[in-house]
Amino acid sequence: MAALPIQIDRTSPVPLYHQLAEQLTAAITDGTLRPGDPFENEIAMSDRLNLSRPTVRRAISELVNKGLLVRRRGIGTTVANQMVHRKAELTSLYDDLEREGRTPRTEVLSLNCAAHDDRAAAALGLPSGTPLVAIVRLRYAGDVPLAIMRNWLPPAMDDLTHEQLTAEGLYAVLRARGIRPTVARQRIGARNASAEERRTLHMSKAEPLVTMTRSAYDADGSAVEFGDHCYRADQYSVEVVVSDR
Repeated sequence: MAALPIQIDRTSPVPLYHQLAEQLTAAITDGTLRPGDPFENEIAMSDRLNLSRPTVRRAISELVNKGLLVRRRGIGTTVANQMVHRKAELTSLYDDLEREGRTPRTEVLSLNCAAHDDRAAAALGLPSGTPLVAIVRLRYAGDVPLAIMRNWLPPAMDDLTHEQLTAEGLYAVLRARGIRPTVARQRIGARNASAEERRTLHMSKAEPLVTMTRSAYDADGSAVEFGDHCYRADQYSVEVVVSDR
């Protein structure tokens, strides 16, 4: 494979491994590196960029942990297939659909800036009874209703508008305010749809829902969002990469 043009700024406060990981991630997500492409080995990259092997190893490990790269014995490191990329990254469904060319569209079903929910408050690290911003949205992929998304945000977000939530994904709204979800804990499950959910998502009684609850945190470890979503199982799936290393 051709060597990627990597620029490392040694005067920057950003750690060297993170600079490298960010540029490698960009090369994969923008298509410079394609699924299945072989990846430059650790020693060659260390020598070429004049970086220590632990620095390069840490950057590559980050991409492996994200599901962007796969290590295989006897083959080496290669770029993971495209379906994995959506699962591995901490993005909103809006970002995922937009990247896949599926034309995301949002209908805001409700926006309550003084909601009370003890489970959500606990997930956000707030006392019981704290008034939260509660949002319920219906997400479409093109003309197909795909998901009902229920989210709770800290009270500082009480100036959110229907227009903002309709125009773009929730994480884009948060990033525009300087809030960057960095890591999340999420749980995937399945259940039967309620009658209301079936009507909203245009489902038959026999069709199941994929469910996901997520608590997202910023780089300081502060909770920034709690979500409880359900998806049409015929339109949404969860894929992971597993490896013996």
